[in-house]
Amino acid sequence: MAFGIPVGDIKLERSLKKDMLRVEDLLRSHIQGDYPLVVETSRHLVQAGGKRLRPLLTLLGAQFGDPTKDGIIQAAVVCELTHLATLYHDDVMDEAALRRGVVSANERWGNTIAILTGDYLFAKASDMLADLGPEAVRLQARTFERLVIGQISETQGTTAGLSLLDHYLKVIADKTGSLIATSARFGGLLSGASTQDVEALTRFGEKIGIVFQLADDVIDIASESNESGKTPGTDLREGIPTLVTLFILESNDPADAELKELLAKPIVDEALVGQTLKKLRIHPALKKSRDLLHEYAAKAEEEITGLPDIAAKRALVELCQTIITRTS
Repeated sequence: MAFGIPVGDIKLERSLKKDMLRVEDLLRSHIQGDYPLVVETSRHLVQAGGKRLRPLLTLLGAQFGDPTKDGIIQAAVVCELTHLATLYHDDVMDEAALRRGVVSANERWGNTIAILTGDYLFAKASDMLADLGPEAVRLQARTFERLVIGQISETQGTTAGLSLLDHYLKVIADKTGSLIATSARFGGLLSGASTQDVEALTRFGEKIGIVFQLADDVIDIASESNESGKTPGTDLREGIPTLVTLFILESNDPADAELKELLAKPIVDEALVGQTLKKLRIHPALKKSRDLLHEYAAKAEEEITGLPDIAAKRALVELCQTIITRTS
């Protein structure tokens, strides 16, 4: 078991652990600087931990070529720095008070410092990226474009011609799937994997990113404790539409009218949050959400059927299953 994934191969597990330590060391050392406040604010979320899913996918993607090639560890750090930068910005937009179990940067230092810290991390990622060559820089630029478009689309609301659900799936493909896809792609590209394998890893990464977000949506409703690392009903309190609630908001069933009205805005009363969670846990929308989650996980696994049958491929399949298991 490595990073929550049953790898099932001792050699691969040792390699991943060794390389993840290198990622962690480089991540922390790269945000050293001459400005104590900037170092303190940028280390805030690094030290809070996290799943490090994106660096892990870079390392797994590299197994389909030569995982010892130069640039792979740096690319893994670039992906994590980019992810961390987006979290600082997201917390400002969402007015979040907590992140990864600690006080958010915007809550502690204010919105301006939080935004500038995110910008600083983007700058540090770009600095490291420059050593990886123009193709890597272009890939990062296009990924960043999708991250921004996803956030704008979410802020703007439903796109003309798309249902609420289709709009939401497009948003999470851009906001979450794009960077996870890039993480896997970096591993394949920099290790010298075949073009066919690089493309398969990229498609897998995008779909597993969507699966990851959909799983979080289900957990927010279905979990009866915060053991998953997320307090149940967080999205309800913040009025954030997610997979389960979107199925209800799109419902034409008159029986859902009262629930639709309730879900259309933040629910601030704790007793009402509890009552709403109880209703959602027995609502058909939760089963529909789980069904869609399983459908996307199956699509992700399908993308890598043609990859060489090595331990890393089996680890990617196990990753799909691990994410689904979180929602059981």
